[in-house]
Formats: sequence, structure tokens, C-alpha cells
Amino acid sequence: MKFEDLPIGVKLTDKVVAITGAGGVICGALSKAIAAAGAKVAVLDLKLESAMKVVEEIRADGGIAYGYAANVLELESLKKAHDDINKDLGKVDILINGAGGNNPRANTDKEYYEVGDIDDPELKTFFNLDSSGVSFVFNLNFLGTLLPSQVFAKDMLGREGCSILNISSMNAFTPLTKIPAYSGAKAAVSNFTKWLAVHFSKVNIRVNAIAPGFLATAQNKSLLFNPDGTPTARTGKIINATPMGRFGEPDELIGATLFLISDKASSFITGVVLPIDGGFSSYSGV
Repeated sequence: MKFEDLPIGVKLTDKVVAITGAGGVICGALSKAIAAAGAKVAVLDLKLESAMKVVEEIRADGGIAYGYAANVLELESLKKAHDDINKDLGKVDILINGAGGNNPRANTDKEYYEVGDIDDPELKTFFNLDSSGVSFVFNLNFLGTLLPSQVFAKDMLGREGCSILNISSMNAFTPLTKIPAYSGAKAAVSNFTKWLAVHFSKVNIRVNAIAPGFLATAQNKSLLFNPDGTPTARTGKIINATPMGRFGEPDELIGATLFLISDKASSFITGVVLPIDGGFSSYSGV
């Protein structure tokens, strides 16, 4: 991606931007766009090989990027990545907390509980949700936002033009059926975004979030499409409840991201959770 391909002409020249979960589709796209805006990008992912694929694409376009293995649930892993980034690129100016996701162990099989469901040993209901699965999903999304912020915000204290951008979800506004842990965790991320914005308001660190709606990615493929590639009934409900009548694309998150992390563009904006969902969170169904 080149600067002229960006949806808005934000320049991030010489800014050091650390992005967790950057080996994935969404944050990989954001990493490339941020590099095209002139930033030096630290691409962090649980799998180093996934991070390096993004790094190679950025470098092929003339951008500056380094890849790092980092587990957002392990403080020591994050501290090592932080130290390596400081050596390679300098102090971090901007952090994007993109690591997160759901897990089938934290989902119910049905949208609605019905009398007798509890007696079906093959059915995963609210009553037999795997507590370890719920903990994993909640921790991945909430602690996976809090811990990197603890580590990387130390670089930003008292400096100009620094900010944190979290990735929430439209689930944070209205919880979706079947995924209680993910919905609850993203609500916590939105709440934490506002809390941290206030907490850091006296030391020049702005904190905001974007809340993507439905994007068709590898992570939610099983919820949206049958094994043969046909859309599930849930997909039909999603499209019908999205006023724009379609799924979003990862590149459609770029404009809002660049706007919110640019101190010139949004210097008086902090504590905002911006939906990017085709109108899903605004639609009542009638």
C-alpha cells in the first residue's frame, strides 16, 4: 500500500506504532496503511511467522516494519517485545490493541434456551458452558488490551502526540446471541477505553477505540458460512439487520483508524468508541 492509496491524507512520519494481533487480517491491513502513512511499525503477533508476512509486505512497498512474537496475556513476553522495539525503532508513540477473538468453547449452541435443553447431554447450553473457555475469551480481549497498555504506555508519558487505540466491537453496544463471553469482553474493552482516557488525560495520552461490525474473516467463517460455502441462517439475519445490506471489508477500518491516531486530526478526541458497522448498532429491526 502506498500513501496515495490511503483514504485520508494523514501523515505519521517517524512515529513508532506498535500493533498487537497484527498478523491477522484486520490488523495486518491496518499495519500496512499505517506504514504507508510514514510510521515505523512494530508488528506483534503470537506467531512470529504471521507477523513477518505482514512485515515483508510492508517492506516490499518501501515501508519500515519489524516483526515480534508476543503473547498479550504474558507480561514478560510483552516486556521483551517492548525492549526489542525500543532498540530497533525507539520509543513507542502509538499503541493499537488489536489482539482478541472468540473461541467455540465459550459459545452456546442455540440462540434461545428452551424447556428441556438442560437434559440434552449433547447440547452446549448456558448451564454447561466451559468456564475455562469463557475465561480464555474474556482474558484474551480484556487483559489482552490492559497488559499491552501497561507496558507500552510507559513510553508515552508526558510526550506529545501519543495515543492508544483499542479494538472493541458492535457487540459492546448490543450483545449478540450465542457468544456471551466475547460480547461481555468487548463491552469491558469499551468501558476500559473510557476509563483509561480519563486516567491518562493529564499526561498527553489520548485513548480511543473503534467498534467494527461484521466483517467476513477467517475467524468468524464457521459462524457465517456452512462447510460447503453457503451462508448460514445467522448470516441472513446479520445482513437483514445491517442497513447497508452487506459485510464490511478490513480496509474500511483504515480511515477511522488513521483519523483517531493522528494527533493533528483528532487532538481533542479521547474516550470515544466509534462504531464502523454499516448501521447495525443503530437499527432496531423496524
